[in-house]
Amino acid sequence: MLAIIGGSGLSRLPILEVTHRQVVRTPYGEPSCALSFGRLADQNVVFIARHGYGHSLAPHEINYRANIWALKEVGVKSVIGIGSVGGIRQDLAPGTLVVPDNLIDYSWGREHTFFEGPNRPVVHVDFTHPYDRTLRARLIETAQRVGVPLVDGGVYGCTQGPRLESSAEVTRLQRDGVDMIGMTGMPETALARELGLGYTHLCVVSNWSAGRGDSREEVIFDRDGSQLARALAGAQELLRALCSANP
Repeated sequence: MLAIIGGSGLSRLPILEVTHRQVVRTPYGEPSCALSFGRLADQNVVFIARHGYGHSLAPHEINYRANIWALKEVGVKSVIGIGSVGGIRQDLAPGTLVVPDNLIDYSWGREHTFFEGPNRPVVHVDFTHPYDRTLRARLIETAQRVGVPLVDGGVYGCTQGPRLESSAEVTRLQRDGVDMIGMTGMPETALARELGLGYTHLCVVSNWSAGRGDSREEVIFDRDGSQLARALAGAQELLRALCSANP
């Protein structure tokens, strides 16, 4: 079963034919919201809004462990995490869809592992390639097949938030090799790896990062929402095609 984690701008998944919702209790507290179960094209899908249905949880307030544990508990095998990012690299302009292929974590103070506490083993999961290669390849192939513009590859930098970065910080991140900046990719990606879930990111570029593009003096978001709306529509078209048994 596939899970979709919705980020900013996608607190609900309109294309999902919801059959029921379920509150899942976990050893790590409450998930962001109830899980929504349903059908997307020809596949059973579970959806959860990362920030809660009312977008009430800031990135550092999200209970990532509870969210990932709940998905594992109901039988999920693969996860697509949708998130908005700020673009640094020149080809990652607002409105672009991108599937990163690696990441750097700059977040701090978050509950970031299941392997801690009394009577828990010390486990070092391999994180050389943080995203599931098979699921990434399926996303990219599907986008090419149905004609949804998608950028393949890039380094995702996860910052703490909730404030945006300074232009000097963005310059430092760029020197580190970061191509796009988000606030929710970690520890979500690593927690999925710890529980054996195949995870990949589908990112929507919502703005230029500080000091780049039209955000040179202040960060400018899509004023009328049209770019983000088109990108999210493309993301949903891609998800529908991915879940279709008849390509």
